[in-house]
Amino acid sequence: MDTVGWWSLVRFAHVAGAALWVGGQLALSLVVLPLARHLLAPDAKDRFTAAAGRRFGMLTGAVFLPVQLATGLAMAQHRGVTWASLAEPGYGRTLAAKLALFVVVMLAAAGHGIAHAKGRAEPARVLAVVSLVGSLGVVLLATALPAT
Repeated sequence: MDTVGWWSLVRFAHVAGAALWVGGQLALSLVVLPLARHLLAPDAKDRFTAAAGRRFGMLTGAVFLPVQLATGLAMAQHRGVTWASLAEPGYGRTLAAKLALFVVVMLAAAGHGIAHAKGRAEPARVLAVVSLVGSLGVVLLATALPAT
């Protein structure tokens, strides 16, 4: 595979991973959870939503996060990004904002899982919303970056 084809594949993996992550959050929030609330008895709903959240969390930790980190680091290295370049106007600052928001999203998602496991429904819900809105922000910032 030539260099252009290789980087297209790396970019595809990065974008597909982000699409699966954000799409999964949207599908769970807008389709699966509301249906579970309406169609399942409270006990069944609680078991189902907890299982769905655990599975999504495991998928995130085992697939999404490693793919995003590996492809993101590869693209940054390919483009010659340095710590100093993250402070430069344009690409650097946009990438820095995307990375910072990504960290916030991952912390919110982890906090959501912890709050949910401890039975703290309201903080779990707030952290889920923060994670989802932040994820959409990460995607918005990513669209402002030129392809590498």
